Amino acid sequence: MTDSVGIERRPRWGLAAKLLAVLILLGAIAVLVTGVLGYVRARDALEETIYNQLTAARRTKARQVENYFRTISNELQVLAASKMVVEATRDFHLAFEELEHKNGPEDLRPKVEDWYAKHYLPDVRRVLGQDVPLADYLPVGSAATYLQYHYIVANAYPAAQRKLLDDAEDGSRYSALHALYHPLLRKAGAGLGFFDLMLADAKSGRLIYAMAKEVDFATSLRIGPYRNSNVATAVAQCAAVPDPSVTCLVDFATYLPSNGQAIAFMAAPVIDQGAVIGVLIAQLSIEEIDRVVTGDRHWREEGFGTTGEAYIVGPSFLVRSGARLFYENRDAYFSEEAAAGAPAQELDAIRRYGSPVLHQRIDNQATRAALAGLEGAGQIIGVRGKPSLDSWGPLSIPGVKWALVAKIERDEAFAPIYRLQRDLAIVGVLALLVVLGIGAWLSHSLLAPLRQLTAGARRFAAGDHGAKVEVRTRDEIGQLCTAFNGMVDDITAKNAAIESKNRENEQLLLNVLPAPIANRLRGGEHSIADGFAEVSVAFADLVGFTALTSEMPPQHVVTLLNGLFSRFDTAAQELGIEKIKTVGDAYMAVCGLPDPVDNHAERMVRMAIRMIHITREHALENRVSMKLRVGINSGPVVAGVIGKSKYIYDLWGDTVNLASRMEAGGIPDSIQVTRAVYERLKDQFTFEPRGAIEVKGRGNVETWVLRL
Repeated sequence: MTDSVGIERRPRWGLAAKLLAVLILLGAIAVLVTGVLGYVRARDALEETIYNQLTAARRTKARQVENYFRTISNELQVLAASKMVVEATRDFHLAFEELEHKNGPEDLRPKVEDWYAKHYLPDVRRVLGQDVPLADYLPVGSAATYLQYHYIVANAYPAAQRKLLDDAEDGSRYSALHALYHPLLRKAGAGLGFFDLMLADAKSGRLIYAMAKEVDFATSLRIGPYRNSNVATAVAQCAAVPDPSVTCLVDFATYLPSNGQAIAFMAAPVIDQGAVIGVLIAQLSIEEIDRVVTGDRHWREEGFGTTGEAYIVGPSFLVRSGARLFYENRDAYFSEEAAAGAPAQELDAIRRYGSPVLHQRIDNQATRAALAGLEGAGQIIGVRGKPSLDSWGPLSIPGVKWALVAKIERDEAFAPIYRLQRDLAIVGVLALLVVLGIGAWLSHSLLAPLRQLTAGARRFAAGDHGAKVEVRTRDEIGQLCTAFNGMVDDITAKNAAIESKNRENEQLLLNVLPAPIANRLRGGEHSIADGFAEVSVAFADLVGFTALTSEMPPQHVVTLLNGLFSRFDTAAQELGIEKIKTVGDAYMAVCGLPDPVDNHAERMVRMAIRMIHITREHALENRVSMKLRVGINSGPVVAGVIGKSKYIYDLWGDTVNLASRMEAGGIPDSIQVTRAVYERLKDQFTFEPRGAIEVKGRGNVETWVLRL
């Protein structure tokens, strides 16, 4: 009997051992394969996400930099063509020539030389790192000596505030003209954000006027100490082009009169009767470009983490924006640059000039490709020899050849993957221990329910949320099957609820935000703000609506207004107009964003016409007296999402303010537009000039009324 029992038991235990071995092997393989596949998928997904984020950040900054130079160019053209600048150039030329041919007091020259020796030459020697003779930097000519004495040497204001001196009170014709024109030019330069605003004589190359009164004031750009500077290049280019639509941009270079800072110059010809009589020059500081590229040094807030940044390089791979580490930890910056093999001469120049701009070279795969006009993204050996994930591309700015790169160090970018790798190793070890521990028990259990449960779990993992398993026993496996079925039901119900809520949230989000903006929010952008160069903004208001509805029941008021605005919304959707918001009985809309369109002004005027007709029809249908007043303006705006718990997509800018004023100062049952709208549509619609009206904050503004 015993032998018989023994003979019967061996096969059973042999099978159990085999099952245990198979379970252990399958469990280990499953953990390994799942971990490896999960790791690879997670790494690839993370890398793609990072490249997309870097590319989006780079393109946004590229648009901001390009728009900055485009705006400066347009404003400089307008200013150079103004009557005030033309007359100032002509008058300053005559007054300068008068001083040049007149011998000034003999004691002025020694005073100017003494001031240069004490106040200017030490800075020049410090910046250049070498001794230079005083004579090489002294002003040449009687007029230059005379004007530099009265407006620089004898100027009572500190160096940074010399531009506050309007009249040197020396009795000269030049000072009388300076007292007349300087306040106007200073206001124009400050309003446009220029570091300095200068006028050069087209024939002599003399700087006959300078707003900031640096030591280049009154010097010659042909024979003076700054004849080889980038401002001399800008003046020479524009002086030869009698075209009011031309501006000449010369790339950043160290400029000694500005204490060796990196300065660029944009110039425009001043034309009188078809001839170039002078050149208007705007001095551009690197600070604005650096502010845009570095996000005003808020890298973390812009999603660059602790090592990410964006930077601009120009010809010879010299940077046009500062490195993040230079601003955050200057000692660490120099240490890492030296360790990466940066030349001592380069580091010394950065220390002397106080900035890496125009002194640090970044020559790598990203900068070479971008300067060659290529756009792309990839993993490279980046700044200071550290592996990084980069997105690169060229900048489209006439007159300069720049490239923009956005990057983040690989170790920081892949930190979640490294943590996942470590966690997977721990999970793998734990899984193996669990398999070993329970394998023996599983080998003694019925395999059919387990196979059924496994199959159900696989079907569920594959997406079959209706997968159920049959409960055959009341033991632990039976309880597990019951729990699995309950989990499937619970997850299915929760998924349905989540999908329903997601659809509701999606619709709610699209009700308050344009679809492209909503997509960007869902994509993870937290700060959405864009500049649009050309859009049309409309404000509409129901005249006397408050008085009309003062005696109405609240429900009637809401029904009346909702019916009208709903019809407005339908018309806006048909015409491609973006409704921004309603405030009381006012309705605000814009055309040309977030997707630009060329005929935004025409669409907005047609929208306004429909709104007038809709209001008339709605008033007749509801037997009330209602009239609509509409104001339209075209121009640049800033648009963005504000709010945290309640989003709102709104517009800002002078264009918006003036559109609002057009509505407020309009005529009931009419459409009032600005000159910007009138000039675009005067050949398509019939407008009647209303003349100039008083606009708060703008003075008298010309307006036109559309003939309906």
